[in-house]
Amino acid sequence: MKQLFFLLLFIPFLSFSQESLETELDSISSIEDAKTFAKNHKKSNKSKVFTFNKEKHKTRLADELFKLSKGGKKVIKGDYKKTYYKVIDKQKTLHYRASYIFFDGNEMELEDINEKRDKIVSQYQQGYKFNKLAQLHSMDLNAKRGGDLGWFPEGEMHPTFEEAVKDHDTDEIFTLDIEDKNWYYIVLKTHGSKTIEEITVLQYSEAID
Repeated sequence: MKQLFFLLLFIPFLSFSQESLETELDSISSIEDAKTFAKNHKKSNKSKVFTFNKEKHKTRLADELFKLSKGGKKVIKGDYKKTYYKVIDKQKTLHYRASYIFFDGNEMELEDINEKRDKIVSQYQQGYKFNKLAQLHSMDLNAKRGGDLGWFPEGEMHPTFEEAVKDHDTDEIFTLDIEDKNWYYIVLKTHGSKTIEEITVLQYSEAID
């Protein structure tokens, strides 16, 4: 009898907690609100804010979230936890795409860099694949991807690099120097600019007792 009494007390508490969470989630209307919520719930429950890009994210979850309108919510219930997703923002942003081979001026003399760049550009023009040349010669981790940057939005890259990509034609190869950083590139503009839909999502997970 005593166990039944405590259970009856506990059920309204669960119901109140659930309503309180739903109310709090409903009140979130901006990315700043979402970040504050995620920070406040980071320790007690897993919560984070992230962005889905329609070109990069092809999962079933991403597809379902893209179908929601701004402010829309989705709940996924597993065996041990319940996860809430809320679409905080939806927007279409202009993106660019290029591949590059990077040379670090702190590690090589500029004369050697220019000599190497001339040789690589010549090899590309003779029919060598750019991704293979990047894997062989690029001096940063993106060499593993054949130099491909993927789609990037305006404002994400160094302004000089971004402007150079904008100013060149698709399939054009060119060299680029960012001297104040000692960064030297061979760049291949692989695609024309493209408007891509992105959504900012708040995720909140709680354990199921």
